[in-house]
Amino acid sequence: MALTMARAIKRLGAPVAALLGVALIGLVTASWLVNRDALREAVEAQIRGVTGLDLVVKGPVDISVFPGSRVSFHDVRLKDEGRAAPALQVDVLTANLRLLPLLLQRFEIADLKMLRPHIHVVRTADGKSNWTPFIQTIARTMKPGAKDQVSFSEIRIQDGVLTYEDAKHARQKLHDIDLSLAWPSISRSFAATGQFNWHGERVSGSIGFSDFLAALSGDRSGLKARLSSDLLKLAFDGTVTNRSSVMMEGTLAIDSPSLRSAMEWTGQAAPPGGGFGRFALKARANVVGPSVALTNVNVELDGNVAEGVMTYSDNARQTLQATLAADALDFTPYISTFRLLARGAHDWNRQLFDLNALSATDLDMRLSAARVTIGSSTLGRTAFGANLRGGRLALSVGEAQVYGGMAKGSFMVARAGANADVKSDFQFTNVDLHSCASELFGFNSLSGRGNLDVSLAASGSSPFGLAQSLDGSARLTGHDGAIAGFDVKRLLMRLERRPLSGGSFRSGLTPYNKLLVSVKFSHGIATADDIRIESPTTRVTLTGTASVPGRQYDLKGVASLISSKGGASEFDLPFIVQGPWDDPLIFPDPDSLIRRAPAAASLLEAVKDHKARDVVRSAIERLTAGQKTAEPDAAAAGESGKAN
Repeated sequence: MALTMARAIKRLGAPVAALLGVALIGLVTASWLVNRDALREAVEAQIRGVTGLDLVVKGPVDISVFPGSRVSFHDVRLKDEGRAAPALQVDVLTANLRLLPLLLQRFEIADLKMLRPHIHVVRTADGKSNWTPFIQTIARTMKPGAKDQVSFSEIRIQDGVLTYEDAKHARQKLHDIDLSLAWPSISRSFAATGQFNWHGERVSGSIGFSDFLAALSGDRSGLKARLSSDLLKLAFDGTVTNRSSVMMEGTLAIDSPSLRSAMEWTGQAAPPGGGFGRFALKARANVVGPSVALTNVNVELDGNVAEGVMTYSDNARQTLQATLAADALDFTPYISTFRLLARGAHDWNRQLFDLNALSATDLDMRLSAARVTIGSSTLGRTAFGANLRGGRLALSVGEAQVYGGMAKGSFMVARAGANADVKSDFQFTNVDLHSCASELFGFNSLSGRGNLDVSLAASGSSPFGLAQSLDGSARLTGHDGAIAGFDVKRLLMRLERRPLSGGSFRSGLTPYNKLLVSVKFSHGIATADDIRIESPTTRVTLTGTASVPGRQYDLKGVASLISSKGGASEFDLPFIVQGPWDDPLIFPDPDSLIRRAPAAASLLEAVKDHKARDVVRSAIERLTAGQKTAEPDAAAAGESGKAN
């Protein structure tokens, strides 16, 4: 059996070899018989018919029929009539030919290869470009039954450069482009895959149309697009139409390990401060021209996850609108680099503000969350909005559960040259004063519950500049709390009995039933109009000033011991508060204590009498005179001793 098969193969081998030899001889003969001028003209005509652009060959033309069938044009330019700059310039344009039609003296392009092409795209304000004639010609030649219908199936681009310009004078450039375009010679679909360099990053991408002819004609076609780099990944799966303007509808997904780096890479101004790291977005997208409407949005940024709707447009200015809801939001990363006080110092930060981001884009955002974290502060259910327009950022808090109570208000910062104009109006209702005062003002000695109204305005290029220009008012009312650090009742009772006993003023606790602090600010100076701390047994009142830029107190007050009968004052002690905010000095008025001391009081009363005062002065003079006369005698005695 095996021997029989071997003999059959030998019998078939001779005819096959003969056939191959005849074909080889035919190819060699055909290569000599082909009219090279006619071949070149036919290839040029096909390229011109496909592109709709004039084919201008500045360099030599290489023609090869065997063993490879191709025509290579050097220094080729394709340009539309009436335009000075070529839409496409190619160092080497190679057209590979189909072999069998070539043997029959029919010249058909199988595929094209562009080596080092320079593609120039100019988009006008009406949405058209210098490639519009090319697109219209492709759409015409792809129609069934067209006279010059496209026949080749692939275009390869190697080491290309693309330059894009639009009516806004925006300019982008892609380098080192390597693409493979699957031309729809048989099927209606179109696909392009490859890589390119943009802003120093290598990007891999692909794009596919389910109906390329419909897409070129502006009709509805399926579209799949993918872009991937180390900084950003983007995917779109949907449909596209292009009648009066480009319209796309489908699913959009974006992913980036660092949104800040991705924004800087794409030429967008990243917000100052921290945050803007890990980012992911998935939504249903509806694109109309330069506007993108996103529904069913699921967005993640720095671990914060929210859902809602978003709209982005890039007309005269970039504008972002969003309405989002989240279970929890943490804004700590975005304020981590902003410091009112200098690091490691008890002074205002003098580092200049970075206000460039206020002019980069427009923003209109509404957020709601069940829990919000800002540094060490935790807010309950919160609803607030942010509006950024024309360099002015306005934040409004409609309602926030904070410090065990409620808060609402607004905050505005506007760019004025190098300065930031800041305005703030907030109302805190029935809040825990300990957490409120410690987190807002760094004052840890206050407890109780109360209300706080703050209305402030300032302008400066740094936190220190804001402190210097601070204007406005603040009013605090509290009840049923205490102030730690001193015990007014115990101190007054001791000083009432022993005015000169001294003692520490920095220990104990002062409870109160009512607390009132009313302060006005003018050019960085806080004036205390009315400060009162009241309890059934004590009362403290304060007036004076405090320097905001210097962070210094200069206050005077009176502490009173209240009688249990009738509420009258039994003992009043004036005192002074001076020194830095972090560690002020509190000391009683010494003259008042001396006057209340029994021994000192009798001496003062005696001094008031002229005769007693003369007697005291005479006694002092005699004592002083006696000491003066004794001193020379003692000195003389000393000298005598030395002589002996």
